[in-house]
Amino acid sequence: MATERLSMRQIREILRQKWVLGCSHRQVTASLRVSVGTVTAVLRRASHAGLDWAQVTALPDDALEACLYGAGAPPGATRPVPDCAYLHAERKKPGVTLELLHLEVPGAASRRLPIYPLL
Repeated sequence: MATERLSMRQIREILRQKWVLGCSHRQVTASLRVSVGTVTAVLRRASHAGLDWAQVTALPDDALEACLYGAGAPPGATRPVPDCAYLHAERKKPGVTLELLHLEVPGAASRRLPIYPLL
């Protein structure tokens, strides 16, 4: 299950404690009650984005989020809905398992590609 993103307040605080105060990863984790991996990931994203503390303080929350995590999906973009009737019919064939159906190329059900059972 995916974890929730940190709030922008927490991200800014991680960056402030590391860049301004010079705290260690362990000190930041104890202060904010986040994992060492979380601190490392935030710092890695910020360094890959080419940010420094002056830029972080100047950016609004939505711009900082876009710098760190990239632009989200465009509005109105949705994932394709699987053809449940087709998948149900394929599942009834001998040798076809749910694992095989999950391993299929995304969108295969809508293109009606054959699913071959394990032999």
